[in-house]
Formats: sequence, C-alpha cells, structure tokens
Amino acid sequence: MKFLGNVLATIIGLFVFFMILFFGIMIVGAIAGSGSDVAKVESNSVLVLDMENVSLDYTGKFTDPWVTILNEEASVGLIDVLNAVDNAKTDDKIKGISILNSKSSLGLAQSKALRDKLIDFKKTGKFIVSYADYFTQGEYYINSVADTIYMNPVGEMDFKGLASEIMFFKDIQEKTGVKMEVIRHGKYKSAVEPFLENEMSDANREQISALLNSAWSSIVSDISKSRNISVDSLNSIANKLSARTPEMAKSKKLIDKIGYEDQYHDGIKKALKVKKDEDYKSIAIMDYAKNVSKTPQNVDSKDKIAIIYAQGEIMGGDGDVNVIGEGAMRTSLQEARKDEKVKAIVIRVDSPGGSALTSELIWREIELTKKVKPVVVSMGNLAASGGYYIACNADKIIAEPNTITGSIGVFGVLPNMTELSKKIGISTSQVKTHDHAIGYSPFKPIDEKFKEITTESVENIYTIFVNRVATGRKMTFEQVDAIAQGRVWTGTEALQNGLVDKLGGLDIALSEAATLAKIKKYKTENYPEFDKSFMQFLSDKNGIPFMKSKEAMIKEEIGEEAYQTLQQVKRTTARTGIQTLMPFELKIK
Repeated sequence: MKFLGNVLATIIGLFVFFMILFFGIMIVGAIAGSGSDVAKVESNSVLVLDMENVSLDYTGKFTDPWVTILNEEASVGLIDVLNAVDNAKTDDKIKGISILNSKSSLGLAQSKALRDKLIDFKKTGKFIVSYADYFTQGEYYINSVADTIYMNPVGEMDFKGLASEIMFFKDIQEKTGVKMEVIRHGKYKSAVEPFLENEMSDANREQISALLNSAWSSIVSDISKSRNISVDSLNSIANKLSARTPEMAKSKKLIDKIGYEDQYHDGIKKALKVKKDEDYKSIAIMDYAKNVSKTPQNVDSKDKIAIIYAQGEIMGGDGDVNVIGEGAMRTSLQEARKDEKVKAIVIRVDSPGGSALTSELIWREIELTKKVKPVVVSMGNLAASGGYYIACNADKIIAEPNTITGSIGVFGVLPNMTELSKKIGISTSQVKTHDHAIGYSPFKPIDEKFKEITTESVENIYTIFVNRVATGRKMTFEQVDAIAQGRVWTGTEALQNGLVDKLGGLDIALSEAATLAKIKKYKTENYPEFDKSFMQFLSDKNGIPFMKSKEAMIKEEIGEEAYQTLQQVKRTTARTGIQTLMPFELKIK
C-alpha cells in the first residue's frame, strides 16, 4: 500500500509540476506579448472593421495585473473602437476602411455612435467600402455610410421596420399554480404586465409604438442622408419588403454593386493602386484599437477627466463589467473626487435599471461628488428607470437620439406557490411571536396587511424617485409625474420633455465636462477598476487561461438569442427588493 501511495504521490506531483510549467510559459508569453505593439501598421493599409466580438462600451480593468494581462483578448470595447476610428482619420498609413461581413450585436445608440465616427472619417477624403453576404437591419444601418456597398449575388437584405413582441404568462400561472404577486406604481410599468394580463394594455401599446416609431425615424433619417434616398421611399421599401434580394436592393439604391468577395477585394486593390495579383495590406480594428489604446494621449496635460462606466443591470454588491454594483461605483466616484488632477467626471450609463436601493446609494455618491467637481452623464443604449435614477442628478445629461430612457416607475414582484403546493400535496403551518414576524410566505396567500405595507413602500420609493428627478432637472413634481408613470422615451423625445440637455455621444459629454471644468487640454482615465482575483478569472475560464469563458461556450452552443433569454431568466431570479427597472427590451435586427 505504501508503494502504491508513493506512486500516486509521484504522479500527482508530476501533474502539478507540468501544470505550473504550462501556466508559467503561458503567462510569461502573455507578459512578453503585452509589452509590444499588438500589430504593425504598414503603409497603404486598410482598416478592417469587424464588430462581432464588441458589445460592451467598456471591457474593464482589474486590480490584479495577471487578470489584466490574461484578459487582453477581450480588452476592446466600443469606446476603444471609436477612438481607433478617430485616430485613423489622421494616420497616413490608413487609406480606408473595409466593412467585410461584419456581424454586429451593438445596440441602437452604440450603432449610431459608430456610424457618426465613420462619417467623420469619410470627411477626410479616405474611403469606406462594405461587403456582406447577408445584411441584418442593424448591420445595414452601420454599413449604409460606405461609399460603395457590395452584396453577394445570392445574398439577402432584412429591411422591414421595427417590431417588439412580448410574452404573457397569466394563463400558465393558473395552470401551474405559481402566481406572481405584483405591486407597482406607474400606469406604463409594463415589466409586470405579462404576469397580470394575456395581452398588451393600451398604455403599453401606446408607449412601445411611440418608441419604435421614434427610433425608426432616427434610423431612416440617417440612411436617407447617406444613400440620398427619401425617407418616404425608405418607408415604402420597408413596408413592401422591396429590398430583400440583391437585385431589388440595387434597384432601390440601397446597395451599389452585386458581386463576390474576390471582386470586392479587387475594387479595394484598385483604390489602393495595388496589382491584381498582389495582396493589399490590412489591419483588424481590434489590433489597431489596442495599438491606439497603448499610445498616450495629451501627455503634456496634467488635467484629467474621469470616465466612469455604469453598464448592465443595477444589482448591488461590487459589480462587474456586466453588472452595476454600488461597491465599484462608489469607489470610482470617491477616487475621482479625491484626485486633484481629475477636474471633471463623465458617467457613461448603459443600464435598464434594477435595484431601487442600489440606485439610491449611487445617486447619493453622485450628489456628494457634484458638490466638488462637475458631473456629466453620457447615455448609451439605455438609461432607463434605475439607469435614469443615477443619471438625473448630473450637471448635464447627453443622450443619443435613439437612447432609451425615462421609465420613471417602481414595482415589486413576489412569486406565490400556494396553488402549486396544494396540487402536489404540500402544506405549511406557521408559528410567530408578533403579527408581522413571518413577513411574506410564498406558500400562503398574500396577506392583505403585508400587501398594504409593501404598496406603501413602492409608493414611497416612487415619490423619492420623482423628487430626485425634479430636483436634478429643475422641474416640479407634477411636471415629472406627468412624463413618468414608468413610460419610456427615446433620446429625441427626452430632449423635448426636459429629461436630457443635448443629443450626442461620449465625445460631446467630454466636451461639456471640459467646459464646466474650464479646461481645454485633458487626458481621460477609465473607471471602475474591478477587484477580480486571478483565481476568480481562472474559474470564469474553466481553470484554463486563454480558453473561452463558460458564457462564450454556452453562447456558441445554444445561439445568441437563446443565450440572451437564459441570461434574462438568470437576472430575473437574482433580483431582490423593490425594482426600478425598464419594462421591456428593444432590439434591432
């Protein structure tokens, strides 16, 4: 037995040794690689814009240097891409941009921000060309800025307008015996409507219709300018699906050429004056963005503007790149507030909202910060409900025309399994010292007194929320209440009703912050810095650096739409307390 034990110990020891050696080599390689430029930019090059792996504005930085090094593959966010396109305008080595079968998962406001940067790039006289086998609506919106748009001869185009579909669960609750007890304020707070009804309410239909029409108006207006096609014609094309084939799309002037990818590359070679039998030089946007991010900007300036990214659902705790927690937000605001070199702060909000308590805690930290330094909010795809709660206190609020915002309303949802427990033969008995000691039990019908107290809490938070907005926006309670009630607005509508100050992207927000701080030259510094350990990172990567994360592998297996549904269920089950959350999700395809 001792011999077998020694053999086993030797095998384990060798395994551990080789694992440590493997990780050591990989880490040393990562460190060595991180010390040099990601890719060399050669003269007469084309920047290849592929957005498939870009979905977040900010991919985070970490206190543990190992995590930062090993996370480099996922270290490019939309803001890095925008900075890269901006840099390419004055880079003599970059002659144009190629958008080749680029798959985009960007939201409405993100797509608008990228599109605007590409238009600025074109103003320098450099070219943008585009090719796709298949255009989704969102991808075509970005690609429509190109000077020349190619489409595969057997390709397709999806151009049909916007729609939203909502599932309702009233009947399934009755069949299963699991009922969602709902307490809400706001006639438009349709986040809970699927649990109460079998069809859309008039109020919900009104707001979704207005939202879709406003967003579509912004989209077709931009396409109209780029393609020199009237808005009426574009609406007719969408209504009749008269651009679904390459021939139809070309006849309607949505594309310029029908051809294969090799012909597309031949066109680029001609523009670059490269021989047909030679390859032209190119660099991927991800590599170029990493190069740009490593190049110090305004090094002679001591002044800084802090950019604090608040992206994801508001759920409490420390937070992460996909979750807004009061821990990371409060630490970031405190550090930026105390740093004498930081003259102003821009908070980039991309959130549907979430926990009312966490929203209030972040609001308070912004209130303290605003007394010391100017605070400007830049809204991304979403700044709704709790997302707007943390935004409303800023000195200035900047939104994209198709940012979804507002949703000033409050609700609580409690699962009740009384009927289910009866069906499966479960019963409960209670013993308590005081009338309200039990609080809420999912196995008993909701107590009317408990419901009354919870309703009072919801009403109280709604009143606080409206007062926060009224104070921040210099409006009366009645004025805010009239545009609140849980209703959502686009950025364009929010500008009209006073919820935002100006339309534009992050660059406009930075300009406003510099003006308020009375500075001209400045560097930017990104926050938050997340406290993720090396072991946590290994856990996310199934124990092996450079492997795809569990989330990425699940997404590959079940597809993007199924993965997003899974994430939505996961977020729903993780919610606790009263919520200030956007009522639905809107995606453009």
